[in-house]
Amino acid sequence: MKKLLTIILLLSAYSAFSQDPTSAYFALTRKAFNKSNAYETTAFVEQRWRLPGNKGFNESIYHVEEILKKAGFVLQKDNEQEAPLTYRLEKRPMKQNTWEPIDASLTIEGQEKPFLAFKTNRNMIVISSTATPAGGQTAEVVYLDAAALKKVSDTDLKGKIVFSETSSGRLFNVAINSGAIGVLGYAMPDYTQPEKNQTSIQFSGINNPDNKGWAINLSYQAKQVLKEALAKGPVKLKVNVETKSYASEELTIVANVKGSVAPDQRFVFSAHVQEPGANDNATGVGTLAEMARVTALLVKENKLKPQRTLTFLWGNEIVAPQRYIKEDAERAKGIVWGMSLDMVGEDTQKTGGSFLIEKMPDPSAIWTRGTDKHSEWGAGDVKEKDLFPHYYNDFIMKVCNEQGSTPNGP
Repeated sequence: MKKLLTIILLLSAYSAFSQDPTSAYFALTRKAFNKSNAYETTAFVEQRWRLPGNKGFNESIYHVEEILKKAGFVLQKDNEQEAPLTYRLEKRPMKQNTWEPIDASLTIEGQEKPFLAFKTNRNMIVISSTATPAGGQTAEVVYLDAAALKKVSDTDLKGKIVFSETSSGRLFNVAINSGAIGVLGYAMPDYTQPEKNQTSIQFSGINNPDNKGWAINLSYQAKQVLKEALAKGPVKLKVNVETKSYASEELTIVANVKGSVAPDQRFVFSAHVQEPGANDNATGVGTLAEMARVTALLVKENKLKPQRTLTFLWGNEIVAPQRYIKEDAERAKGIVWGMSLDMVGEDTQKTGGSFLIEKMPDPSAIWTRGTDKHSEWGAGDVKEKDLFPHYYNDFIMKVCNEQGSTPNGP
């Protein structure tokens, strides 16, 4: 997490070190950055299941607000230029209800204990699932392999629970329209090492505007338990799903450190709050909160005097940053750089993931240079007019390499 903090100061700070400020600010930020603060915020956010408007999302936003206030940011009254350190809490009514998971369990009929439970795996309930009737539902499980999925109309699914080794979203669309009461999907990608991390589940969602049923994501372990039971004969499951759906408002919090020379020009850092994971994206929230605290500290101690405004934004992924740009055309003209802190705390050896720096735009969509590789998100349709040289890509890589060469500090 310390690696990212140096970048904020290097890009916009006033400094006497005109040749290369990186070495000076490396030591300065390492000394001020308290990793325990970032971890504590990450832990707070991680405990909450977060979607825009729900209880966990809002509590996370208000937690960040308290950190900002303690750091010296003051609530903005008229505009963000009225003080060196300001913040504002934006509230917008939501067009659709928010959704919140409460509890869930899967129990094979005849057994006392569930083989999958929400209290130990909070990603099992698929987003937008409706609740089962009070006390749960008990029904026969029907397993559909790939071939059977193509001929689902030939199978009696009315009142049944459908289980298949495919994404719960795809399965839900097929099975619910054929009369099933709910679905059990398994689709863990290989890079997550499901046979090693047997209780892991990736969260996902379904398109369920009519509240027709529920969907459960299975872990590798739960999938194997169910397949072994089915191999012995017919299986009935008792399924309990508790969820809430209610009207709410979307919160976004924006903090600013006023630039001393060109305050209308700015660097925008963002971290999305929604999604339930510790790494995705409680780590981004925690790191950005500590970055804001440290920046305020250095400004108050006169160790940092940003020439341009530094903006910190927490909110709904993609939506909040896009809104920030589109809502104010004049403000958008002054956005010189931006960085999204998304999944900044991953241990790549444990998770099987990879360290990514998404470039602006990604030149590897057209060609690669040296050992450079295109990111795993896909090239897309990049036009020649979209490709332009920018030192920022190389600068970020330089800073990350330097930080990585000294992981334990100077």
